[in-house]
Amino acid sequence: MGKSDVTVIIDIQRPTPKLGFGKPLILGASTAGHAYKTYSDLAGVAVDYISSTEEYKAATALFGQGDDSPREIAIVARKTSETAETIEDVLEAIFLKDWYFLVSVTTDADDIMTIAEAVEQDNSRQYFFRTSSKTDLATILAEGYTRTTGIYHTDTTKYPEAAWVGRTGSADVGSVTWKFKNLTGIQPLDIDATELAAIHALGANTYVTKAGDNVTSEGKTMSGEYIDIIHAKDYVKYSIEYAVQKLLNGADKISYDDTGIAQLEAAVKTVLQRAFNQGIIAKDEDGLGLYGTQFKTRAETDPADRADRDYTGGTFWFDLAGAIHQTTFRGEIRV
Repeated sequence: MGKSDVTVIIDIQRPTPKLGFGKPLILGASTAGHAYKTYSDLAGVAVDYISSTEEYKAATALFGQGDDSPREIAIVARKTSETAETIEDVLEAIFLKDWYFLVSVTTDADDIMTIAEAVEQDNSRQYFFRTSSKTDLATILAEGYTRTTGIYHTDTTKYPEAAWVGRTGSADVGSVTWKFKNLTGIQPLDIDATELAAIHALGANTYVTKAGDNVTSEGKTMSGEYIDIIHAKDYVKYSIEYAVQKLLNGADKISYDDTGIAQLEAAVKTVLQRAFNQGIIAKDEDGLGLYGTQFKTRAETDPADRADRDYTGGTFWFDLAGAIHQTTFRGEIRV
């Protein structure tokens, strides 16, 4: 997200799990278009988008989730007049802006896949879409999108995906799972277990009633990865990049010696501890965070790297805390 002298790479190890970061952006469309702009409430949105517009409806879903609603959202509308902007044109520009969760007014499958391709390529944000078409879901599922999440609902006019982002996206990263969330303004689908399983098999989530509560049925992207895992990975990556960049910016010099390397390692450990405190990282039987770092000493680094002032000897690891999404219990009756 911007220019940086710090690069962080995180791989998710399987099978054992080892930013205004909740700010939503609405991608809309209008004849004249509208530049990216941030809004702190629905009244502000109404100044630029009247209540009948799709952008206003999506904003209503985002801001309508009570105390869980985001503090601010952003909206951009691509121009559809004679000098029309393509979705690709708008996306290229907005990836330089401040946002993390993207929702769009379109339900067209081709548009959804165009947006999804751009988000996947950018590899730092997440895109949520809604659809009432299982045929479209099958087409989108085939692409294997990891950063794209679909919600199936027979009524797409109320923007269930925006309500979901509004309900969950602004919580501290790691503190929530996206399953079991109640969405204000969204009616649950009256479906049986067979249809629910079919929707999940198409890679989508939906909104149903369980034990008398209306809740989101799952919390997965189209690839089957959990939304909160992608969010946590992005948060840790960006936070480490930011912390180390601030360290470099604020010091007269970080020496290429064991003292300077220790400063880099300390910045990484601080981020990992914060991630543990927020619930991203699991704890061991003693209550300690399951994370660690290993940074090469100066003597262990390549002389060529030292000559280039490029330190590449730092590594870290952590175990994701995850969340419980289903349970199985066994009992016995004694007579």
